[in-house]
Amino acid sequence: MPIKELPEAPASVHIIGPAMILIALGVGLGETYLWPRLVLVFGPEIRWLFLIGVTLQAVVMLEMARYAMATGESIFFGAARVWKPLMWLFFGTAILVYIWPGHMAASAGALETLTDIPWLVSAIVGLILIGLVFSFANIVYNMLEVLMTWLMGILVIGSAIIAAIVGTLGDLWDTIWGMFAFGVVPDDMMTAAWFPVIVGSIAFAGPSGMQQMWYTLWLRDKGAGMGVHLPKIRGLIHAGEEETVPDRGFMFDTEDGNEMRKWKGWRRWVLVDAIVLFWGVTMLVTLVFTVLAQAAAAQNPNVRTLLVNDEEDAALQAMADAFAAAGSPILGTLFFGFIVLVGWKGSLGIFDAFARGQADMTYFFIPGMKRFKMSYIYFAFLWGVLTFGILILLFGPADGPTAILDTLAFLSTFAMGAYCVVLLLVNNKMLPKKIRPGMITNVVIGFGAVFYLGMLFYSLVRFGVVV
Repeated sequence: MPIKELPEAPASVHIIGPAMILIALGVGLGETYLWPRLVLVFGPEIRWLFLIGVTLQAVVMLEMARYAMATGESIFFGAARVWKPLMWLFFGTAILVYIWPGHMAASAGALETLTDIPWLVSAIVGLILIGLVFSFANIVYNMLEVLMTWLMGILVIGSAIIAAIVGTLGDLWDTIWGMFAFGVVPDDMMTAAWFPVIVGSIAFAGPSGMQQMWYTLWLRDKGAGMGVHLPKIRGLIHAGEEETVPDRGFMFDTEDGNEMRKWKGWRRWVLVDAIVLFWGVTMLVTLVFTVLAQAAAAQNPNVRTLLVNDEEDAALQAMADAFAAAGSPILGTLFFGFIVLVGWKGSLGIFDAFARGQADMTYFFIPGMKRFKMSYIYFAFLWGVLTFGILILLFGPADGPTAILDTLAFLSTFAMGAYCVVLLLVNNKMLPKKIRPGMITNVVIGFGAVFYLGMLFYSLVRFGVVV
């Protein structure tokens, strides 16, 4: 790679950055929908699986950033440097997993409960709105970061206030204890009915699927590390202003002491991004939603039976009932408002990420595509996936929000195990020795690959089901 200078790292302590996008995606349907269902069925002691999932993802996040900040390239480009079929594997996986409008479907289902507007209508309008928001932005990343920060702030503050009203100190203690109840495995959890759902829910413990890989592209547009030397994706009406994209990334001189000093500064910056912001805020918010699930169980003891009998939407209704019982029906309305918010912001981030990843791989590795600006390729994928989502909602076999979400969750597990393998190859083969990961980090990433792929394999062999 050509050699260029690293920029100076900003102050390590920060509250707005690429991690806020991951947090906004991570604190989503898994926390407000899938995991509350599991808590109501099995109790809070199952939350130790969530702790493992989020901790693994924090380490993965640091390793994704290692390659992206050192080169300015996406992890997809790094995978192609090792073996191009690896990159095409993720290109295809993204299409299989992220063309489905599951988050928007859940958002629309909650909105229908509030307003009686048919969920199909509001889901289609929501998809179109996402395309328009990004099309009229100047720098797409800047718009995404601002929107996600505000939406996340509303969700965190609002849910914490309601949890304080409807929950108890006992609920809080049970929730904290459940996070550390390592090895507690209820008998029913290992059945064909629930184990695949558990696997998918672990994939939703924080940002799921390929979102961590797309973090490398958000870092680049943020200008983190060597990403400062690459242009940003612009909105559709500003795409003509995009600068020329270089054919590859860059590397800094690892033998230069001053460059290594700046590199350590960037590593401190991303450590705050991964541990303080991503891990800390995600764990805090999941505590809140687990307390809410406990309150729902106390208000409606029959909810467990309803869930076991496949009345899955009972989880949402029970939580809304608990809020209303706390003193005002308005609280129940607010909860469904949170579900609307969570689903919409999830769709906002996921479809941006999908378009970024596909555009990056298309521009660099499909012959003839470099004659187009990357911003135009990005919007071709964005509007393409939005259009496909609308067609699926209109004509596809979507039985409702839950059916879409469970499938997405389980398929995401495969992507997560696979990218752990790719990280081991990319960071240990393509980076200079001075900035490669250490043995402990490699062991953790290796464990992540075994953890996710092992559960996937067990479910397929033991139960013969995908979801």
